[in-house]
Amino acid sequence: MFRVILSALILTLAFVGNVSAEQKQKVGNFDIHYVAFSSTFLTPTIAKSYGIKRSSYTGIINVSVLDTSQKGNPPVAIEISGIANNLLDARINLEFREIREADAIYYVAEVPYRDDQEINFKIAVKYQNKLNTQLKFKQKFYVE
Repeated sequence: MFRVILSALILTLAFVGNVSAEQKQKVGNFDIHYVAFSSTFLTPTIAKSYGIKRSSYTGIINVSVLDTSQKGNPPVAIEISGIANNLLDARINLEFREIREADAIYYVAEVPYRDDQEINFKIAVKYQNKLNTQLKFKQKFYVE
């Protein structure tokens, strides 16, 4: 269910001018999918069911890793940590939660923001001794 909802959300985000859609980084045999968006894009029901704070001042970071060397590109359970900082260098430790829904595995963290604020993300992703990388990206958030 969450995979279907996330897919629909990503498609929706692709058509919204001020929000970046899902991004992907390929590292060896792994595809790392990540997206940052306002928590208001989630319905109240979905946000509540996953314990996500839905607010015009809360962003969501979603990361998943697929093993492309395996048939069907199954998701893998990873070790993940990260920090977010704004242009004034205020740092926030990202606290990722694992969400498992059917055969999908996602890691979700919340990040507070103010209107028209660009946030830099540095996220460390590890999987056994097969994957050890860092995602670095920026996302600009707007208050609705």
